[in-house]
Amino acid sequence: MKRPELQAKTISVPTASPRYCRQTFTIPNIICLVRLGGSFGLAVVAWQGKETVFLCGFIVLAMSDWVDGKLAILLNQRSEFGARLDSWADAALFTALLFGAVLLRSTELKTEILWIIPAISSYLISTAAGFWKYRRWPSYHTRAAKTSWLFILLGTIGLFTQGSLWLLRLALVAVTLTNLEALLITLISPQWRANVSSVYQAWRDTR
Repeated sequence: MKRPELQAKTISVPTASPRYCRQTFTIPNIICLVRLGGSFGLAVVAWQGKETVFLCGFIVLAMSDWVDGKLAILLNQRSEFGARLDSWADAALFTALLFGAVLLRSTELKTEILWIIPAISSYLISTAAGFWKYRRWPSYHTRAAKTSWLFILLGTIGLFTQGSLWLLRLALVAVTLTNLEALLITLISPQWRANVSSVYQAWRDTR
């Protein structure tokens, strides 16, 4: 009896990308929407000159960023829309922070301009590169971005409580490095992706 020939089969190895939820109105997304709307309210508070309310409001909204990320993982509610919404909410929050800091702490910020310009410029360049290549807002949420979030929170507290400005400077350096990493991820990734932990992961996945 003739034995059948063994045929070579190509085995596809699944990637380590997370499973995405298809729902839109999830708990993490609702929290992002609250942060997005609250950022506009934060700008109004800054315009009214209420420093304490502004600082407390920023801390609450910034903490919501940490909460929605944890809930998205715990509840298995991560989604591409959620990643993009989170990026929009973060951009609105930090724009409100910059607006409020300029209005309420302009004297201190004038001495930190050489630290501020690289952080803002690198963000604008990184975001523009994402729009140019993918026609979408980059939404990588790297580990470096999460570290920067903590530094920004501490630096903001220091700025508004007459604390050390070195925390703010450290935050601005961290933001600049995070934006440069995001730019590198955009340059080496052939297509838009969400939730990329680092430039190393992006490079490894393109091999």
